[in-house]
Amino acid sequence: MTAGWLRSAGRRVRQAARWLLGGDREPVALPDPAAPVAPGGVPRDVLRQVRLIELRTRGWVNTLFGGEYHSVFKGQGMEFAEVREYQHGDDVRNIDWNVTARMGHPYVKKHVEERELTVMLMVDLSGSEQFGTRGRLKAELAAELAAVLALSAIRNNDRVGLLIFSDHVEHVVPPKKGRRHVLRLIRDLLAFRPTGRGTDLASALDYAGRMLPHRSILFVLSDFLIPDDGGGEAFADFSRILKLVSKRHDVVAVRMVDAVEEALPDAGLLVLTDPETGREVAVNTSRQAVRSRYDSRSGAADEAVRTLFRRQAVDEVEVRTDGSYVGPLMQFFEARARRAR
Repeated sequence: MTAGWLRSAGRRVRQAARWLLGGDREPVALPDPAAPVAPGGVPRDVLRQVRLIELRTRGWVNTLFGGEYHSVFKGQGMEFAEVREYQHGDDVRNIDWNVTARMGHPYVKKHVEERELTVMLMVDLSGSEQFGTRGRLKAELAAELAAVLALSAIRNNDRVGLLIFSDHVEHVVPPKKGRRHVLRLIRDLLAFRPTGRGTDLASALDYAGRMLPHRSILFVLSDFLIPDDGGGEAFADFSRILKLVSKRHDVVAVRMVDAVEEALPDAGLLVLTDPETGREVAVNTSRQAVRSRYDSRSGAADEAVRTLFRRQAVDEVEVRTDGSYVGPLMQFFEARARRAR
């Protein structure tokens, strides 16, 4: 019986609720690798899902996110566009004295924002992402969010790439422009089957930081359930790498959360299997002490991650499988806009 992701009997007991509350949920159909394929070698149901995701997200991109994205993520500088005659109110510091001398009256330089940016979508497809009890899996939510961010990027003529990871970097698509490229990214997200089951956020961040030569925007889409190795080494590694990468790149943490991860229900004795390690654990959820201990440890782990993000000035966006991502994304854009002002 697979119920979710447990790192230890104490810290990951929350996954009992995944099995419990997800038992009567109609499973979401994932692309079948054995399904009929299109001429390009891609399963037809994958192509169908790509089109559906594009249709669902295009409206939000055109009406909301595209403009908000443009106003929040600025280019790396200004580039010269043209010269024009001086008008009342123009900044005298922009006068082009060479042209002014030739023409006999003042001309000013006109600059435009150097708009092109590089966006890297880092998507966690470890075992814990293949879970969801409220309408969709975390991996499905990540695919749709990635589509929104990618379409917003190309709408503003930015380059966008993809990095899929589990306990190692699984798949990388270098940043490029264009709608066809973005549809390829969405297709890869839907069709890719990771070989690893664990999670290594530190290695993925380190890889992305090294492969991108210039300052870029890194959207990390994950549940940020960092393995509990007993000595805190995994968290320490993630903290160290995040500190280094966030100094060079703009890192945005997009956290996938499912409702039943937040509280352990009273469901009696459960035997749970960790899909990332295969480890089984028996949990008596009827005991108040067990539920209280779980609440304490899971809350402390979540707060440790949030504190780390605040300390490293990393923006956090929390999205839930049981809600819309529109509100959290808009709040994120508005908060960044306020800080910029």
